[in-house]
Amino acid sequence: MGVKVFRPRSPGRRGMTGFDFNEVTKSSPEKSLTQPLRKKAARNNHGQITIRHQGGGHKRRYRLVDFKRRKLEVPAKVAAIEYDPNRSCRIALLHYKDGEKAYIIAPVGLKVGDQVVSSDSADIKPGNSLTLAAIPLGTVIHNVEIRPGKGGQLARGAGSQAVLVAKLGQYCQVKLPSGEVRQILSVCRASIGQVGNTDNENVKIGKAGRNRWRGRRPSVRGMAMNPIDHPLGGGEGVGKGHHPVTPWGRPCKGYKTRNNKRTNSAIVKRRK
Repeated sequence: MGVKVFRPRSPGRRGMTGFDFNEVTKSSPEKSLTQPLRKKAARNNHGQITIRHQGGGHKRRYRLVDFKRRKLEVPAKVAAIEYDPNRSCRIALLHYKDGEKAYIIAPVGLKVGDQVVSSDSADIKPGNSLTLAAIPLGTVIHNVEIRPGKGGQLARGAGSQAVLVAKLGQYCQVKLPSGEVRQILSVCRASIGQVGNTDNENVKIGKAGRNRWRGRRPSVRGMAMNPIDHPLGGGEGVGKGHHPVTPWGRPCKGYKTRNNKRTNSAIVKRRK
């Protein structure tokens, strides 16, 4: 796994970097574990745009990744490491001993031929899934559940990792990638290791068209618009006397919008 640097044979190639895909061992996905992914271009059921700057992009099929790891006590062999266009990390194809197949997030160090299992008696090695109560303190984990049985929701992006820092009764304290320390029920599951493809943060897009392949449309600065289109628009020359706001006047860029008092008690330490 590494970053590939392109030769500057065109303006778009100059400064562009990409993946070498050395860790990927299979080019086509497992057909039984994929389903169609219909593009919505950030429109709701009335056809109105609810998120700006989304649309287009390359055609994809969705890979059904097993975030719950509910197949307990059944060992599985890693058959392949695959590319997934729907997420920044790689995925691993598992062949269970009973014949079933599944995808999981591929952690650092997981290779073809390795054996993984979802069990509280499993070894503390990359790819195994255990409850937080069965994981030793200080262990690096990923794909962490918030609610028992809902499936992993935390630390799933490329290179991300969480750390189990404390156990207090029926709760465990987990330090998340943002630096926030949160209380989670000890019966929630997590996978061992750091999420793979750690070089994802080092890749330079290089050209605008590469973002269009991802379904990201151009974004125009508010200061470059007319006053009728944006609160920051207009003026002679470059005006800097405004506070950053959205086109509808709501403060942004540092303005706190979190309004979820229900989970405030679960946060031991804020990310800032």
